[in-house]
Amino acid sequence: MKAKQWLGLVAAALALLPAAAQEFPSRTVRLIQPFPAGNVNDSVVRLIGDRFREATGQALISEYRPGAGGIIAAQTLLAAPADGYTMLLATSGMMSINPHTYSKLPYDPLRDFATVSLAIRSQMIFAGSASLPAATLGDFIAYARANPGKTSFASFTAGNPSHFAGVMLNQLAGIDMLHVAYKGTPPAVQDLLGGQVMSAFLPLISVKAHVEAGKLKAFAITGGERSPLMPAAPTFRELGYPQLEVYIWSGFVAPAATPSAVVQRLNREITAALRSPAAQQKLRAIDLEPAPNTPEAFARMIRADIERWESAIKASGFRAD
Repeated sequence: MKAKQWLGLVAAALALLPAAAQEFPSRTVRLIQPFPAGNVNDSVVRLIGDRFREATGQALISEYRPGAGGIIAAQTLLAAPADGYTMLLATSGMMSINPHTYSKLPYDPLRDFATVSLAIRSQMIFAGSASLPAATLGDFIAYARANPGKTSFASFTAGNPSHFAGVMLNQLAGIDMLHVAYKGTPPAVQDLLGGQVMSAFLPLISVKAHVEAGKLKAFAITGGERSPLMPAAPTFRELGYPQLEVYIWSGFVAPAATPSAVVQRLNREITAALRSPAAQQKLRAIDLEPAPNTPEAFARMIRADIERWESAIKASGFRAD
């Protein structure tokens, strides 16, 4: 095909796009975050924002709307025009757990959003107190079975993956750990170190130094592969519990009626930013895996995640409202 013919086809294709999509972005894009400023996702957003400004000449600015398990942030997005100039940093809790824990959730994660891309995901580690008479996950499960109702696990807050991963382990292993919810990771780590709680599902990076110092025991991680930050810790999958391959994640969504061409442009810039060697190195060093994907793949992942957590959440009896 001659160059002139090719350019003609490109021009014809562009002419079919809505005018807003052809011009996008022509001004600042607003990102609604469901957390306060200074959260771990800020480093990810800054990396993407730098690439976005370089590629488009426009800024990506965060607006923080914390509270109510992400519902405030989600409602803020849904009140915005579906033009791509407002996105939401959606989390695994908001999209895959809230549908099971709120009886009247004011949004439908599968209907009300246009998925743009997954951003990052992070595994958890199931760690134990140094005082436990158990060196491996098998030892711990045997101990828990022999001492029903006398073992416990901490989560860094009730109603999120660190809570329901423990419920799932109870179901799969036939044990009865008591759930102890904390308000954040640091107090959970401190009580695990002090022996006030026997075990915990926590971010790997939060206990790495304590495991290396022999102050905590690493039983298993929830990722699909062993972590280079803690290569001696086995995965739940290799120990016979593939159902516990679970992640905490965050990604980008827009209002459902956002033009496809605009979604694709946003996806392209996010993907390019997160696949850069600098972003990969910086984020993996703190156990955040950059994992951009297509809008279609992100939508399938959310649907599968909703199904994954259903049984454990029902078994826990937990209700957010």
